[in-house]
Amino acid sequence: MPASDLNADKKPATAVSRRLALVADDDLSNRLVLGALLKKMGYSVVEAENGAQAIDRFLEARPDIIFMDIMMPVMDGFDATAHIKDLCGDKFVPVIFLTAMTDEKALAHCIEVGGDDFLTKPFSHTLLKSKIHAIERMRDLHREVSMLLEHRQREEEIAEKVFSGAVMAGNVALENLDSLMRPAALFSGDVLLTAYAPSGDLHVLLGDFTGHGLSAALGALPVSELFRTMTAKGFSVDQILNEINRKLFNLLPTGIFMAAQFVRVNHLMDAATVCCCGMPDILITDEAGTAIKATVTSAGLPLGIVPDINYLDTVENLPLDPGDRLLLASDGVTEARSRDGELFGQGRLKQAILEREGGRSIVESITRALDCFCGDAPQDDDISLVEVPFLPGVLRPFELESPARAKAHPAKPSAPAVNHDMLRFAVTLEGPRLLRVDPVPLLINQIQDLEGLKEHRRALFTILSELYVNALDHGVLLLDSSLKARPGGFTEYFTEREKRLQNLTSGYVKIAIQSRLFPNGGDITIRVHDSGPGFDFKSLDMNGNATDILTPSGRGLVLVRELCESLSFEEPGNRATAVYSWTDD
Repeated sequence: MPASDLNADKKPATAVSRRLALVADDDLSNRLVLGALLKKMGYSVVEAENGAQAIDRFLEARPDIIFMDIMMPVMDGFDATAHIKDLCGDKFVPVIFLTAMTDEKALAHCIEVGGDDFLTKPFSHTLLKSKIHAIERMRDLHREVSMLLEHRQREEEIAEKVFSGAVMAGNVALENLDSLMRPAALFSGDVLLTAYAPSGDLHVLLGDFTGHGLSAALGALPVSELFRTMTAKGFSVDQILNEINRKLFNLLPTGIFMAAQFVRVNHLMDAATVCCCGMPDILITDEAGTAIKATVTSAGLPLGIVPDINYLDTVENLPLDPGDRLLLASDGVTEARSRDGELFGQGRLKQAILEREGGRSIVESITRALDCFCGDAPQDDDISLVEVPFLPGVLRPFELESPARAKAHPAKPSAPAVNHDMLRFAVTLEGPRLLRVDPVPLLINQIQDLEGLKEHRRALFTILSELYVNALDHGVLLLDSSLKARPGGFTEYFTEREKRLQNLTSGYVKIAIQSRLFPNGGDITIRVHDSGPGFDFKSLDMNGNATDILTPSGRGLVLVRELCESLSFEEPGNRATAVYSWTDD
């Protein structure tokens, strides 16, 4: 086939290429013959007499294809080719060896040092042309793939910025949490989410999707949306996990799921609710980091594997002391490998915590140990660490946004001139349903949807939550709150609470809510009635103040009284009525 026909069949990428060839051979006649043939094929030609000169010519001219003799003075073709291939980096510059050698080991060495093909001398011009055309197709495909990869990388970088904004931008308290997020690819399959609940508790979720990269990160968007929405509405840890599990099961393909560690930090920093599902152990250390006080092992399946799981049984309530530190970690930490393939492991993780030096944080100490252990070994999985310190003032205190906080006796809104703008609704939970349903977030969301009292959400959540918990724990379950004050009493209290809830067959809590809107404000009356025997409410010390409430002794009914215009009880003490009012300034 004529050369013109060959050129007509080429792809546009080849037609617009420079087509510059480098011929390296110590024999002048060989250079002249090969150069003439290449010029007929449309190539410009630069020449070199030895390997060292070939390297210099490559750096000067940057050819598209190289023809390399093996036996040359100063530097042979093997060494020259290996050096040139190093200089090429990711760019594909084909090298064809031209040699009179027929030894199989020598020819194999041509490929080992970076050669892409070889021809034994003497060779036919027809075969040489065929080799060149084949190499050109490879080169053009390589260029096309490189362009596609660059385009994909640019799109992924843009998507990663959007993704990070959607998933990470809504996090809170990050300045107070020491963390390390080290993805194995541009997109991380690990996700860190934080948000404040209406009560002021801090929710922290560390999730680890199977694999890494874009496919692993797809589930992070719905998870972050559900996590923040349900946290803002006051749902509990197990309720949030239940809903995320259902969402991921319905959304993600088989084989992709999310292991998770979830922590709810009481804003008084005296307790945490913890759940671990398919992740490494959650570790709790003392302030000095000299002892691991508690270990929370995985107690539930990762999220998204089966449609219906109740994560209530996997949740633990842990008492905490000021200065305690809680460490969350993905399996990318314990499964990190050294150059020899050895795993970092849980043992080295604990050792890095207990042997940290100077003023290093736990995360800094583990990161240093990881880097020393892994060296330059490739990272196989995303690595994530989060340290939650329980230190006074580290987690910013939650302040209720309520007029009652600003004024000792808030002005009562004036009554409407014509008709009451009133809303009433009620709910009753009986027997086993008290275990399965938390009515507080449902009722608060109902109030907000119908009345739009967003700025009063936190105060109303606290009032309703305290009244409901008081009715359930002390009225229906007959728990004694003084149990928490004993050594180990906190854990004992919640263990007994869970036991009594599981065995509950009778009893009830009734909640009735009335809301009135006035021209200059409004009020909400909350009535809670339980089936318990009541208590001596006349002996209650209601003279506490907000400062006392924010101590670890608890907030309870004194806090409700502080927030409300009034708090009253009816005989025998199992009926409470709270009136919360506000004015529109």
